[in-house]
Amino acid sequence: MAQGNDHTSKLHYAWIVAGVTFFVLLITAGIRATPAILMVPLEHEFGWTRAAISAAIAINIALFGIIGPFAASFIDKYGLRRIVLCALALLTCGVALSSIMHAQWQLTLFWGILVGSGTGVTAMVLAAIVVNRWFEHRRGLVLGVLSAANATGQLVFLPVLARLVTGYGWRSVTYVVAGVAGAVFLVVLLLLRDKPSDLGLLPYGASSITADGVQSVARNPVRALFWAAGKLEFWILAGSFFICGASTNGLIGTHLIPACMDHGIPEVTAAGMLAVMGLFDLLGTTASGWLTDRFNSRYLLFWYYALRGVSLLFLPFALGSRHVWLSGFAVFYGLDWVATVPPTVRLTANTFGRENVGVVYGWIGAAHQLGASAAALTAGAMRTYLGDYRDAFWLSGGLCLVAATLLISTRKKAEIRREAEIATVPA
Repeated sequence: MAQGNDHTSKLHYAWIVAGVTFFVLLITAGIRATPAILMVPLEHEFGWTRAAISAAIAINIALFGIIGPFAASFIDKYGLRRIVLCALALLTCGVALSSIMHAQWQLTLFWGILVGSGTGVTAMVLAAIVVNRWFEHRRGLVLGVLSAANATGQLVFLPVLARLVTGYGWRSVTYVVAGVAGAVFLVVLLLLRDKPSDLGLLPYGASSITADGVQSVARNPVRALFWAAGKLEFWILAGSFFICGASTNGLIGTHLIPACMDHGIPEVTAAGMLAVMGLFDLLGTTASGWLTDRFNSRYLLFWYYALRGVSLLFLPFALGSRHVWLSGFAVFYGLDWVATVPPTVRLTANTFGRENVGVVYGWIGAAHQLGASAAALTAGAMRTYLGDYRDAFWLSGGLCLVAATLLISTRKKAEIRREAEIATVPA
């Protein structure tokens, strides 16, 4: 029989699972960020255009999103630890093989397909599943910390990888990243567990297992998509998250370093800018989780998107000033990098039920990555054919303002619908 939680006697295993998950997300975030370091060296060595390299990265980002809902279903069917281990093995192989590539199709295969598929399993949906399985209390805070792991991975990896590239060549990066992925495999094998009941526990803070009165569609991702797509809230969340992806990892995560280098800023310095963003995102997203436990998520999302849009409209001027205003942009933008995740997951759980969070949020996360993929490809093409990134930054900033307007203009209707749905749930 599952035992109740004693907060004073010992550490609940949920915190160990959260720590391992943070570690997995931290490392896989570093792996996903690596192509930003490799873009210019590959361009110089092989003569591949920025648009061609961006196309492989776009495939990586798209798979990272599309695989999410299917990964959620596989996790529900085959177990959390088993699926995460398979993903880490795929990542290790993909990164290691990229050290011997010499043709553009190999870049697409190794970094686009293999790495994209592996990181798709350890995407944002993994954090949502872990939080909703293992925590009854502190869900917003824990989700904020886990979401921040994506940017913290850049904080840990990018400056080191940039120095490796400048000192030892781009292939040294693949050796280090593959080795780290293999080490994380061992950590997951030893410490990660599927769910609290496997250890005779209840979720942290729970006194009993409660149902939320919403039908379960978690094991069938296609059925879940059609079911969720029947609700307007799904399209609002997916549409705004598409814009979120287009304004973060697809644009800034992929192209900020090359954009800085276009303005005469060294690669190591540019990587340091992303590291600063990672540091402040750790603070901002953790604070967002805390705020999500206390305030209306739609109001939070409105401010996050509006402020991000303003910062992106300002970015071309910051790049022109080199270090002065660019440092300010890194701090301001970093606080908002993935702050949208905790309130988006909260709205998903409120609308579709906790049991369905993994698979439905997986589809919403897929929209995020499709937006990122589109931005990575579009910004690379703009740079190739227009000569700079200015219009790409302005386009993304404008889309953020559209997302903010969409969320705040539909707030009242969404609250009325939710109250009506709650009223129809049997007591």
